[in-house]
Amino acid sequence: MNIKEKFGQKVKMLREEKNISIEHLANISNVDRNYISDIEKGKRNVSIEIMEKIICAFETDFTTFFNDKNFKK
Repeated sequence: MNIKEKFGQKVKMLREEKNISIEHLANISNVDRNYISDIEKGKRNVSIEIMEKIICAFETDFTTFFNDKNFKK
């Protein structure tokens, strides 16, 4: 699995854990819903700015978000 897929999988997991829709995540992160859908599918090469918007929308930080066994080799 590549990093785009890992990031997308984590976004989807957190979104589902918080029981929010893609549309709601789009609204609170100010990222287009179609873009978020593509991120979750591992189809987007996400910029650091978009990562920050999404991670902040989950009310977390980069360290917490990436401190996951799925991001470690």
